[in-house]
Amino acid sequence: MLVIGLTGGIGSGKTAVSDRFAARGIVVVDADLASRVVVEPGRPALDAIAEHFGSDVITADGSLDRAALRQRVFEDPAERRWLEALLHPLIAEEIRAGIANASSEYVVLVSPLLFESGQVAMVDRVLVVDVPEALQVSRTADRDGNSEEQVRAIMAAQADRATRLARADDVIVNDGSLEDLDAEVDVLHRRYLKLATERASA
Repeated sequence: MLVIGLTGGIGSGKTAVSDRFAARGIVVVDADLASRVVVEPGRPALDAIAEHFGSDVITADGSLDRAALRQRVFEDPAERRWLEALLHPLIAEEIRAGIANASSEYVVLVSPLLFESGQVAMVDRVLVVDVPEALQVSRTADRDGNSEEQVRAIMAAQADRATRLARADDVIVNDGSLEDLDAEVDVLHRRYLKLATERASA
């Protein structure tokens, strides 16, 4: 199975791109979704997080208060490392299961932390969605209601733009219209189908 790793900084438009692959019948495995599944109530990870950070990161209904946890780990790099050490192996397991169950010609793994988490080891090619940093900031602030400072703190925790681009096999520059984006995805979709066919017949 050919696995395409789709990544990009916050606000780059990863979802807009992955939705277009899904519309073409391609299974999309979402690392963010996997990260939510592993901390659902009743999962061991949630208990470990509550024990480590205390009850103020747990909501009244017993689920994870992601905003409260995010604030704690962005303020303290050591706490972020602790959380990553707990969650990354569990998320990787969830992702591997999603890839193994995929029924399309190839599969797209969407991960904002593809390089930082080590998930890049699971993919055959890396597709980076790239936008100028100023556009990243304005899109994310508009979408999430975050301040520019908060957005830049999130960006600082991700691989920088130059690092992502240096490791990309394919790049979509997402600073145009949705029609432009659709056309770019179409070109890549045909390329990936061809690569998947070649792999299957090798």
